[in-house]
Amino acid sequence: MLTAKQHELLRFIHERLQETGVPPSFDEMKEALDLRSKSGIHRLIMALEERGFIRRLPNRARAVEVLRVPEIQQGAGVKPAQAGFRPRVLTGGRGAAGNGGGATANRAGSDGAGPETADAQVPGVIAVPLIGRIAAGVPISAIQHQGESIPLPAGLLGTGEHYALEVRGDSMVNAGILEGDTVVIRRQDSADNGDIIVALIDDEEATLKRLRKRGSSVELEAANPQFENRVLPAGRVKIQGKLVSLVRRY
Repeated sequence: MLTAKQHELLRFIHERLQETGVPPSFDEMKEALDLRSKSGIHRLIMALEERGFIRRLPNRARAVEVLRVPEIQQGAGVKPAQAGFRPRVLTGGRGAAGNGGGATANRAGSDGAGPETADAQVPGVIAVPLIGRIAAGVPISAIQHQGESIPLPAGLLGTGEHYALEVRGDSMVNAGILEGDTVVIRRQDSADNGDIIVALIDDEEATLKRLRKRGSSVELEAANPQFENRVLPAGRVKIQGKLVSLVRRY
């Protein structure tokens, strides 16, 4: 899922490429989306690239390639031929713990046992709600889960409240976090330097990055040299939680 502006920009770039074979300029994007500055377009482009929807080609001006277009709801203005992408979602409650279902879980540091509701059929297992994708681009509090959950051993968690998110994109591959992995996050609004966190930027864009504190600014550090680190005023970044575990299916 993309924000409305991310979705609008992706559609605009895709349609322009179909019509002319040339991607629009930043000025054209700014005008089409009715934004006041190119910096807003730059943030949207970075978000779309990080989520794997577009790719910027090096050493070429205005070189943007659309890699995929998400399935669009009816009436969104995208031609039917452009639809068809269905993001893979890890369905909760199917062998993530204790049943040989082809998953591994790694603990990222915690202590004690969490307060989530335990699976009544498996003692010592906690049902952690799966509430969306880390590249969803909306505030965590706005992501609605529909009763899906991931059963995890209590020892992989810790004190506090937890939720799970599916990872989209490969900006954290060198930290061992791959696309399609499910990260388990402890809800908290602060973190230590070097922690991997869910950061909410401008109350709009959610991303998984390593936290680096830089005085009155924060740096959101990617673990992939192909992605730029982002340095932002501290007031623009809200910490939504800290990574404590990771689940991977094979």
